[in-house]
Amino acid sequence: MARLASVLTLGCKLNLADSEEIARGLRGAGFEVVDRLCKADAYVINTCSVTHVADAKSRRLIRSVRRLSPGAAVTVTGCFPQSAGFDAVGALGADLVVGTRDADKATLLEFLAARGRSPLRTKNSALRTGLHTRAFIKAQEGCNDVCAFCIVPRTRGREESRPVEAVAREVARAVEAGAREAVITGTQLGAWGRDLAPALKPHHLISGLLERTEVLRLRFSSLQPQDITPELLALWQDPRLMPHFHLALQSGSKATLAAMRRRYTAAEFRNAAARIRAAAPDAAITTDIIAGFPGETNADFEATLDLCREVGFARLHCFPYSERAKTAAAGRPGQVSPAVKQERMTRLLALGDELSRAFRERFAGSTRPVLWENEREIEGERLWFGHSDNYLPVYARGMDLHNHVTRALIRGVYHDGVRGSIPGEAL
Repeated sequence: MARLASVLTLGCKLNLADSEEIARGLRGAGFEVVDRLCKADAYVINTCSVTHVADAKSRRLIRSVRRLSPGAAVTVTGCFPQSAGFDAVGALGADLVVGTRDADKATLLEFLAARGRSPLRTKNSALRTGLHTRAFIKAQEGCNDVCAFCIVPRTRGREESRPVEAVAREVARAVEAGAREAVITGTQLGAWGRDLAPALKPHHLISGLLERTEVLRLRFSSLQPQDITPELLALWQDPRLMPHFHLALQSGSKATLAAMRRRYTAAEFRNAAARIRAAAPDAAITTDIIAGFPGETNADFEATLDLCREVGFARLHCFPYSERAKTAAAGRPGQVSPAVKQERMTRLLALGDELSRAFRERFAGSTRPVLWENEREIEGERLWFGHSDNYLPVYARGMDLHNHVTRALIRGVYHDGVRGSIPGEAL
């Protein structure tokens, strides 16, 4: 009977990519793998440390699995060990603590494969097969930028790009396992290629993946305005590239962006968004916003709201500024009070809801291709859930749609997405 491993992930899409790679290695070592908290023979906890809240979640999860399965092998990876210290994480109950690089993942897999213990007796029906509709593939690790608020360069290290051929092999393996969509991730994905010899740019990676793989849908997870070049946008003429761009804004104020040490201005962000709209009019543009960065005035915050309205984001990911030790912003004067941060967060979230609804309403009556992911119960009704090419969350009735791509007629706004109907057969 196979041993059972639980792979638990906190944080970003890059962590999801790392967790999927670890899960593949565990299956190759003979484990059954699940991605939920349950009694298991082994645990992999892939942690986040982007904020103090993320640190607290990481600590709680490590303690929880140790209490749940006292004799299990507990391993910890991700960003939290880099910020809290490996010994401190080990003291929470971890048997092995490793970093985030490929060599660290290899050490983790060797440790768990060698750990001898009788497997748990579980019902096969409770296990996941590992078949995912979307595969998260890491193309790049680390960040050389030193944004004033960010601890990630300390937790993820210096930039390191995976060669196109290596990323393509990962995509091909995911497609062979049944994935219909590959999501390419990285710490600073727009930096891909600048450490290679000769130096390359993101459009070389994307064109290389389109040429070398047969993946049905390819999604690029996150870029910055300076990455939105004509060469990159020209690739979006290929229908396999999904019209969805995540551009991290953080602030719409020129002064705040400079204080944050971002590598673009508000005007440059506007221009990048306009270039995307010209090249892919139906594309979703999503973003990240920080509320209450030290020194942010009311006028700075209003500039952020104005820019968000102007761009018409499909979704805002909003966070109150979280002070992190060993970052430049931690010692800055003008720290914003919690009450003001909360008031700004409230306004940002309200604007995010307004912009999201407007984006979703825009596509009522149109037809979009949807990758169906799972079945959900909404208000007593069983509906299939998936994402359109431009990242609309779509709900529709159907038979077994799992991991199929169909065209769906968008009826209108529904819950956090849109309601659709399926006029055709699965592709």
